Amino acid sequence: MSHPERTPRVRPAATLALVRDGLAGLEVLLLQRTWQAAFLPGYHVFPGGAVDVEDLESRALVRGRDDADISQVMSLEEGGTDYMIAALRECLEEAGLLPAMGVDGTPLSGEHPILVEGREALRGEQVGFRALCEQYDLCLPLDRLAYLGRWVTPPGAPRRFDTHFFVTLAPPGQRAVPDGSETIAHTWLTVKEALQAHRRGEMGLSYPTLRTLRLIGDFASAEALLRHAHANPPTAHPGRPWPARRQGKRCQVEPDSPAYAEVRRLDPQRHASAMAEIVPGRAVSLAPGVTRVTAPNAGSMTGPGTNSYLLGDGGDHLVIDPGPADADHLERLLELAEGRISRVLVTHTHIDHSPGAMWLKARTGARLVGLPPPAGDSQDADFIPDHCPRHGERLETPAGTLKVLHTPGHASNHLCYLLEDKRLLFSGDQVMQGSTVVINPPDGDMAAYIAALHALGEEAFDTIAPGHGFLIGEAHGAIDFLITHRLAREHKVRLALSRRGPASLEALTRQAYDDVPEAKQGVATRSALAHLLKLEEEGRAVQREGIWDSPGRSSRR
Repeated sequence: MSHPERTPRVRPAATLALVRDGLAGLEVLLLQRTWQAAFLPGYHVFPGGAVDVEDLESRALVRGRDDADISQVMSLEEGGTDYMIAALRECLEEAGLLPAMGVDGTPLSGEHPILVEGREALRGEQVGFRALCEQYDLCLPLDRLAYLGRWVTPPGAPRRFDTHFFVTLAPPGQRAVPDGSETIAHTWLTVKEALQAHRRGEMGLSYPTLRTLRLIGDFASAEALLRHAHANPPTAHPGRPWPARRQGKRCQVEPDSPAYAEVRRLDPQRHASAMAEIVPGRAVSLAPGVTRVTAPNAGSMTGPGTNSYLLGDGGDHLVIDPGPADADHLERLLELAEGRISRVLVTHTHIDHSPGAMWLKARTGARLVGLPPPAGDSQDADFIPDHCPRHGERLETPAGTLKVLHTPGHASNHLCYLLEDKRLLFSGDQVMQGSTVVINPPDGDMAAYIAALHALGEEAFDTIAPGHGFLIGEAHGAIDFLITHRLAREHKVRLALSRRGPASLEALTRQAYDDVPEAKQGVATRSALAHLLKLEEEGRAVQREGIWDSPGRSSRR
């Protein structure tokens, strides 16, 4: 059980993507955060930061749009102007760029003193943003900024922000210069180049940045992007509570609740017909021909229990992940399928997912589909597949076509199944709701897991049906968030190695997982080992007789 923690305050923030037309197409400015940053060290980001009190006092500088208009576009009652002002101020502080103009309409040149002397005075808190702009007779043309969307940091993060994203043309003649403290480098890249660098592990990008890049990448020129963004502002962020039912009573599900995406999907008309709880044995219709039944094996590692999915049309059915060999659970699946189950698919052979397969085969003659179990105590050694599907193979089912995706990492034989026409991914333990999966060597492989997550990000789906928990919305966001989390943890492991090495696995774990409760340090040790083995394979860590160190320091001894 985790210890109760104080919920961090969600701070309002703003981010500004600056774009320009380059030789290879539309380019975007990315700044690299310092490696000493407490949050996302070394990552590449857009200029941005928290909204300051003084941003509210700078409204007198605004030209082109009023607060009522801006707030309406951003689905706010008021204060939209403050976010745009904060985005411009942070752009000056972090990148040395300011899309402003003189009060007479004169564009701000690259030699303007506010970009150097004024910037330093602002960063040194010698002057406020409003006073600085008034000193140089500048105004802020907010009609040149377009709104792209909003991102709220998920619960559980040590710092949470409610961030609004904007885009504007890079001011001609001005040159980006990182501030040398919060930001240490910058680059102009096409979206394709940035995503490729992220995929190769050369550039850390968080989910909100990735989401914005993918949106920007749909346009061939800066003009086309700005024209579209001005004419088609995003829909309101789903921030209001949703009516549902829990324990037989009507309730309101908050946006941060695990059940939120599911009750919104299953009850779009807000009739309070969807259930905001998972009850073992209850049949939940997720889509035409798709039913979820949860096994009664709730626990610290299985959450509310293992989800079994029944795909069928009344005449034929198949099961994805029958779960443990629990007779009541398996009889329930048979009851719902009226005894007609022709195939049993498993995502992997951990003992909470596949042991029920042999039981169902004995009762129905169903063919078993999956990959053979590797060695290990946590594996279902009795599972013998009748068919071992290939990566990319398609299986026809009564509910539609399933695409098989080999996703090793959590387990070497892990598969996901994508119901293509419904854009629904059955993820097994590749993506879990509310927690990260355990990567336990030797069968667990961190490098393979991260690579498989990247590959999943290229598939077309919008909802995830996990092995444990409710449906997960914003599916690609969930995957990008997992990648970001793993790479951020890897940075902590490398930092522990540089500060504590040579050191034992246990000592490094306590340093790199200092935010994990004592009761979970054993599991954290296995994940730390997975990270270290990945770093060793990449030549960034070495071990000798159970002692780990950085390669450079090890070679000098």
